[in-house]
Amino acid sequence: MKRIAIAVLVTLILAGAGLAYMGYNAIYKDNINTKDATTIYIPDGADFDQLLDTLSQNNILINESSFGWVAKLMKFENVKPGKYIIQPEWNNRECIQYLRLGLQQPVNVTFNNVRTVDELAGIFAEYLQPDSLSFLNAIMDSALHESLGMNAQTILSLFIPNTYEMYWNTNPDKLIRRMVEEHKRFWNEERSALQEASGFSKTEIYTIASIVQKETNLAHEKPIMAGVYINRLKQGIPLQADPTVVFAVGDFTIRRVLNKHIAFDSPYNTYKYNGLPPGPIFMPDVNTIDAVLNYENHKYLYFCASPDKIGAHDFARTLTEHNRNANRYRKWLNQQRIFK
Repeated sequence: MKRIAIAVLVTLILAGAGLAYMGYNAIYKDNINTKDATTIYIPDGADFDQLLDTLSQNNILINESSFGWVAKLMKFENVKPGKYIIQPEWNNRECIQYLRLGLQQPVNVTFNNVRTVDELAGIFAEYLQPDSLSFLNAIMDSALHESLGMNAQTILSLFIPNTYEMYWNTNPDKLIRRMVEEHKRFWNEERSALQEASGFSKTEIYTIASIVQKETNLAHEKPIMAGVYINRLKQGIPLQADPTVVFAVGDFTIRRVLNKHIAFDSPYNTYKYNGLPPGPIFMPDVNTIDAVLNYENHKYLYFCASPDKIGAHDFARTLTEHNRNANRYRKWLNQQRIFK
């Protein structure tokens, strides 16, 4: 009997040791199947089974059963959404602790060179979980417009181009609140003082900058060009800005604005309608907005693309001088066989 008791005891000890070893391995042995860090996205409302599916689809776990067992042991029940980066050297405990704490990685949301809010909504959807329609609806919400003193045509001026750190599951309302705060931060005391001194609203400054942005890529020209538009606005002279005509027509392949384009009836056509268009025609760079705020005070009323310096412009004080410059440029266009 004594020998039997000892044998049973030894068996139990060995079994216990075996179970302890298996439990230790399940918790502390590496269980990540990838050689490199792997990014996964957990959507809002996902449960543990959906998390396991995501890990399985990405072939991340060596042993899914041990992961599930340790998750129950650690009482990992509430899955938190977001972007997560799984490290190759992790064991089950480390991976579960990381996910359980919801230590999601932010994403860098970059936007610039945007023409419309539809396009902007699409960019947000490329970086973040919600779809473009959700973002577009938030941007075009009339209550938002009213609270900001904007409208459907001017709401683009809320958005200051930059790179912003956000979480992948940021919803449209939260994104809009962030953009409102960034807008306030951008329009600091210095910029606001320059804006007030100009006699134009922040949205009008943004709109002028949008036209300048489409006219020139040369930094040194931007304050000069802004000065031309401001001179014309203050003197009641139509802007006659070609980029506004292109925007109005909606054909962004146009290289040469013709009479048929100028005749197109649209409030964005600054050949037909005096003053600024109803809203920005493009999202200007920050340096272009600053160029408008720091516009050059001069007597130029006209400018024309230069045939001598590609990308540059010839500025003029009088219509006679401008017509001479324009004729030279038209001749150059004909020589280059650019007819539309």
